[in-house]
Amino acid sequence: MDNNLNSSVYCNDVSNQISSSKTNYCNRPCIYFPPCSLPNPSIYKPSIEYVVDVPINLAKSLEGKYYVGYADELSFGKGTSAWARLFNPPNSRVNLHVTVWTVSDVSESTFRAQIWFNTEPPGTPKESTLVTTSNMAFCPIPIPKVKLQYATNVTGEPIDGIKAFVRRGQPETTIVDDEQGKFIFPPGGSFLIFLSNPESPELSTNGRIAFGWWEEPICNK
Repeated sequence: MDNNLNSSVYCNDVSNQISSSKTNYCNRPCIYFPPCSLPNPSIYKPSIEYVVDVPINLAKSLEGKYYVGYADELSFGKGTSAWARLFNPPNSRVNLHVTVWTVSDVSESTFRAQIWFNTEPPGTPKESTLVTTSNMAFCPIPIPKVKLQYATNVTGEPIDGIKAFVRRGQPETTIVDDEQGKFIFPPGGSFLIFLSNPESPELSTNGRIAFGWWEEPICNK
């Protein structure tokens, strides 16, 4: 590493390496990396050329567009339900691509998970702070436009929208589905998981819902 290397040079190098991303995340100073007294390492040049297929999730993470997050302690039962959703705000200027979702840590009760598109759920939404980018090498760290929201112990059913499918789970089991980005929602849309336990309504329980997603900027011509 060059002794004259500073934070701004490092930041510019990162932007150049992630050339496929149109957003320059390096518009303010990065964390300072102290100079190193060791010489630059020699670069090994292999005698063969590699052809690599990059998985879409890795590609979006390299672009700084992939995020993960979850909502914890989702209480429901005894006539109430809980939900968590990815909500794409109307002014986000991105499309939401849902990649993976999981329902876990539901104890003592069987449960039902309804998956809804673009619906209005009951209760007052709260915003989860348990959200992060998957690529920590960017400087500054990318911030998602999509909101991870949730509500617990709500009564009633979602209104309007589309109930896409339903999954059922046993106590202490995890439901996971890898959608590979095929569920796409424009600004104003949402992907929601609605939890209840109609087969054992006398029990009170709680669980956790986690998501992985990427955000694709919308190009306005």
